[in-house]
Amino acid sequence: MGLEIIGIPRSNFVRTVRMCAEEKGVPHENIAEMPHSDAVKAINPQGQVPVMRHDGLELCESQAIARYIDTAFDGPPLVPTEPRAAAPINRWVAATAVGVDQLLMRNYVVEYVFHKDEDGQVVRTKIDRAIKRFPRMMAMLESAVADGYLGSSEFSMADCFLMPILNATQLFPEGQEAVAGSPALKAYFDKVAERDSFKNTAPE
Repeated sequence: MGLEIIGIPRSNFVRTVRMCAEEKGVPHENIAEMPHSDAVKAINPQGQVPVMRHDGLELCESQAIARYIDTAFDGPPLVPTEPRAAAPINRWVAATAVGVDQLLMRNYVVEYVFHKDEDGQVVRTKIDRAIKRFPRMMAMLESAVADGYLGSSEFSMADCFLMPILNATQLFPEGQEAVAGSPALKAYFDKVAERDSFKNTAPE
């Protein structure tokens, strides 16, 4: 069985692991399943996407899937093999998958998309709290991409985690303004957005 990445294409973590596969040159099928569907819960009882199948292996959690793709297939490594070189990449993978995702996706993007009142108006309680934390987050990311990529001078797995989040964040006005006001971060995003792995995984 070939590589199957299961989950809705607009999920930032689904896009992350698909970008990893693209960067490694690994053909894969994206099976669009909503979180908590029976197909997803059969692999991840918590119902979160993505989940993965490959040659009889079933796996969940985006970091585990990304690392499997990186180590199980040929192609340029997405995390350096030398421990000291790998350390900052692993740091930023973890920081992005947890802290950056929590602020920019869960408390901002997801609130815009899904949290609305009976009249269809966006409920801004969490959004307005999140926006107050944008300057510190953007300053951190601005510094982190100073060498050209996230925590590095070369493209890595960390960039696969950050790019879908930055893309979604810029779909809404405060996020677009925050990224635009961070020159190094905006230049980073525009540069990495030209990679085939980013273009080929854009939700339709």
